[in-house]
Amino acid sequence: MSKATRATRMLEAAKTAFTVHSYDYDPDADAIGMQAAEALGEPPARVLKTLMARVDGKPVLAILPSDRQVAMKKLAAALGGKSAEMMKPADAERLSGYKVGGISPFGQTKTLPAVIEEAAIGEPYVYINGGQRGLQIRLAPQDAARLLDATVTAIVA
Repeated sequence: MSKATRATRMLEAAKTAFTVHSYDYDPDADAIGMQAAEALGEPPARVLKTLMARVDGKPVLAILPSDRQVAMKKLAAALGGKSAEMMKPADAERLSGYKVGGISPFGQTKTLPAVIEEAAIGEPYVYINGGQRGLQIRLAPQDAARLLDATVTAIVA
Protein backbone atom coordinates (compact mmCIF):
# COMPACT_ATOMS: atom_id res chain seq x y z
CA MET A 1 0.00 0.00 0.00
CA SER A 2 1.31 3.41 -0.94
CA LYS A 3 1.35 5.93 1.87
CA ALA A 4 1.46 8.80 -0.62
CA THR A 5 -2.05 9.78 -1.72
CA ARG A 6 -3.69 12.99 -2.88
CA ALA A 7 -4.70 13.48 0.77
CA THR A 8 -1.16 13.16 2.17
CA ARG A 9 0.23 15.35 -0.60
CA MET A 10 -2.33 18.05 0.23
CA LEU A 11 -1.33 17.97 3.91
CA GLU A 12 2.37 18.08 3.04
CA ALA A 13 1.82 21.03 0.70
CA ALA A 14 -0.04 22.85 3.49
CA LYS A 15 2.86 22.12 5.88
CA THR A 16 0.48 20.44 8.31
CA ALA A 17 1.78 18.04 10.96
CA PHE A 18 0.35 14.53 10.52
CA THR A 19 1.27 10.87 10.74
CA VAL A 20 0.10 8.01 8.55
CA HIS A 21 -1.26 4.77 10.01
CA SER A 22 -2.11 1.56 8.15
CA TYR A 23 -4.46 -1.16 9.31
CA ASP A 24 -5.97 -4.31 7.83
CA TYR A 25 -9.09 -3.07 6.06
CA ASP A 26 -12.04 -5.47 6.25
CA PRO A 27 -14.36 -4.97 3.26
CA ASP A 28 -17.02 -7.05 5.03
CA ALA A 29 -17.11 -4.93 8.19
CA ASP A 30 -20.55 -3.65 9.17
CA ALA A 31 -19.11 -0.22 9.96
CA ILE A 32 -15.81 0.69 8.31
CA GLY A 33 -15.03 3.51 10.74
CA MET A 34 -15.67 1.29 13.75
CA GLN A 35 -13.46 -1.42 12.27
CA ALA A 36 -10.70 1.18 11.75
CA ALA A 37 -11.03 2.39 15.37
CA GLU A 38 -10.74 -1.15 16.69
CA ALA A 39 -7.78 -1.96 14.43
CA LEU A 40 -5.98 1.22 15.51
CA GLY A 41 -6.80 0.68 19.21
CA GLU A 42 -8.45 4.09 19.41
CA PRO A 43 -11.83 5.18 20.79
CA PRO A 44 -14.42 5.72 18.03
CA ALA A 45 -14.72 9.38 19.03
CA ARG A 46 -11.19 9.92 17.66
CA VAL A 47 -11.60 7.98 14.41
CA LEU A 48 -13.71 10.15 12.16
CA LYS A 49 -15.65 9.02 9.12
CA THR A 50 -16.15 11.13 6.04
CA LEU A 51 -19.64 10.94 4.59
CA MET A 52 -20.64 12.47 1.32
CA ALA A 53 -24.11 13.96 1.23
CA ARG A 54 -26.17 16.50 -0.65
CA VAL A 55 -27.67 19.60 0.93
CA ASP A 56 -30.39 21.08 -1.24
CA GLY A 57 -28.97 18.95 -4.06
CA LYS A 58 -25.38 20.23 -3.72
CA PRO A 59 -22.54 17.90 -2.61
CA VAL A 60 -21.05 18.35 0.88
CA LEU A 61 -18.83 16.49 3.34
CA ALA A 62 -19.90 15.47 6.84
CA ILE A 63 -17.05 14.46 9.16
CA LEU A 64 -18.03 12.84 12.44
CA PRO A 65 -17.02 10.19 14.98
CA SER A 66 -17.21 6.67 13.59
CA ASP A 67 -19.69 5.53 16.24
CA ARG A 68 -22.23 8.27 15.53
CA GLN A 69 -24.84 8.92 12.84
CA VAL A 70 -25.31 12.22 11.04
CA ALA A 71 -28.55 14.10 11.68
CA MET A 72 -29.60 15.23 8.23
CA LYS A 73 -31.61 18.21 9.47
CA LYS A 74 -28.62 19.44 11.49
CA LEU A 75 -26.31 18.96 8.51
CA ALA A 76 -28.63 20.94 6.24
CA ALA A 77 -29.01 23.70 8.84
CA ALA A 78 -25.22 23.90 9.34
CA LEU A 79 -24.86 24.90 5.68
CA GLY A 80 -27.95 27.08 5.48
CA GLY A 81 -29.97 24.47 3.61
CA LYS A 82 -33.42 23.01 3.98
CA SER A 83 -32.80 19.30 3.39
CA ALA A 84 -29.98 16.79 3.23
CA GLU A 85 -29.59 13.23 2.00
CA MET A 86 -26.74 10.75 1.73
CA MET A 87 -25.01 10.52 -1.63
CA LYS A 88 -25.11 7.22 -3.51
CA PRO A 89 -21.78 5.35 -3.24
CA ALA A 90 -21.12 5.49 -6.99
CA ASP A 91 -21.70 9.25 -6.99
CA ALA A 92 -19.44 9.68 -3.95
CA GLU A 93 -16.63 7.75 -5.66
CA ARG A 94 -16.97 9.66 -8.92
CA LEU A 95 -17.09 13.07 -7.25
CA SER A 96 -14.36 12.47 -4.62
CA GLY A 97 -11.97 10.48 -6.77
CA TYR A 98 -11.68 7.94 -3.95
CA LYS A 99 -13.20 4.49 -3.38
CA VAL A 100 -15.86 4.01 -0.67
CA GLY A 101 -14.00 2.89 2.45
CA GLY A 102 -11.11 5.13 1.42
CA ILE A 103 -12.81 8.51 1.01
CA SER A 104 -10.76 11.32 2.50
CA PRO A 105 -11.95 14.90 2.82
CA PHE A 106 -8.42 15.95 1.83
CA GLY A 107 -7.27 16.07 -1.77
CA GLN A 108 -10.65 15.48 -3.35
CA THR A 109 -10.96 16.26 -7.04
CA LYS A 110 -13.29 19.18 -6.21
CA THR A 111 -13.37 21.33 -3.07
CA LEU A 112 -16.67 20.79 -1.25
CA PRO A 113 -18.23 22.49 1.76
CA ALA A 114 -17.36 20.48 4.87
CA VAL A 115 -18.92 20.22 8.31
CA ILE A 116 -17.06 18.68 11.24
CA GLU A 117 -18.89 17.48 14.35
CA GLU A 118 -17.99 19.92 17.11
CA ALA A 119 -17.28 17.16 19.66
CA ALA A 120 -14.29 16.06 17.54
CA ILE A 121 -12.60 19.44 18.00
CA GLY A 122 -12.23 18.70 21.72
CA GLU A 123 -10.06 15.63 21.04
CA PRO A 124 -6.26 16.01 21.29
CA TYR A 125 -5.95 14.32 17.88
CA VAL A 126 -8.18 12.55 15.38
CA TYR A 127 -7.79 10.00 12.62
CA ILE A 128 -9.30 10.75 9.22
CA ASN A 129 -9.16 8.54 6.15
CA GLY A 130 -6.00 9.07 4.16
CA GLY A 131 -7.41 8.35 0.71
CA GLN A 132 -7.01 4.57 0.61
CA ARG A 133 -8.80 1.70 2.27
CA GLY A 134 -6.78 0.80 5.36
CA LEU A 135 -4.96 4.15 5.59
CA GLN A 136 -5.64 6.75 8.27
CA ILE A 137 -4.09 10.17 8.89
CA ARG A 138 -3.61 11.31 12.48
CA LEU A 139 -3.68 15.08 12.97
CA ALA A 140 -4.99 17.84 15.20
CA PRO A 141 -8.74 18.32 14.65
CA GLN A 142 -8.22 22.09 14.48
CA ASP A 143 -5.82 21.58 11.57
CA ALA A 144 -8.41 19.47 9.74
CA ALA A 145 -11.07 22.15 10.25
CA ARG A 146 -8.71 24.90 9.06
CA LEU A 147 -7.52 23.04 5.96
CA LEU A 148 -11.05 22.17 4.92
CA ASP A 149 -12.41 25.61 5.84
CA ALA A 150 -15.02 23.54 7.64
CA THR A 151 -18.04 24.61 9.59
CA VAL A 152 -17.69 23.20 13.11
CA THR A 153 -21.04 22.48 14.73
CA ALA A 154 -23.22 19.68 16.12
CA ILE A 155 -24.35 17.35 13.31
CA VAL A 156 -24.83 14.03 15.09
CA ALA A 157 -28.18 12.46 15.84
